[in-house]
Amino acid sequence: MKSWATPLVIATFIISGVTGILMFFHKGDGFVKPVHEWLSWALVSGGAIHVAANWKLFKAYFTRRAGIAIISTGLIITVASITVPMKEGPGGNPAIRINKALAAAPLETLGTIVKLTPEQAVSKLEKSGLKVTGAGQSVKEIAAANGKKENQVLGTLFE
Repeated sequence: MKSWATPLVIATFIISGVTGILMFFHKGDGFVKPVHEWLSWALVSGGAIHVAANWKLFKAYFTRRAGIAIISTGLIITVASITVPMKEGPGGNPAIRINKALAAAPLETLGTIVKLTPEQAVSKLEKSGLKVTGAGQSVKEIAAANGKKENQVLGTLFE
């Protein structure tokens, strides 16, 4: 077990770490999220097998203060992340509310925010390969018509 469990943990830790960082910074569309989610199962499985194969050494961590402190902190953070609700204030998360408001606004309004005339906003989106019917169209409508995410369309305007 040791000959393959440890390399499995190392490989999946690298994958999970890199894909997690990409997701944190909202980079890496495509397979990043599914790879992160599904290969996390391999990380957990490999970790469990690694612990089982090295049980005597693993138990020794519970005899040292540093090991107890680090493991306890990890358990507390895990339990808190699962059980403690996130406080977002009245109306929910303000970032989500702002994003929805931007996506619902027509390009002629949104253009002002990104320092573009309505015509420039339409042109910028068209140059990126999106079909736009006019400056009265919202980002939400443009995204739906082009099979894109609203954030992708907004991102194009803010580039």
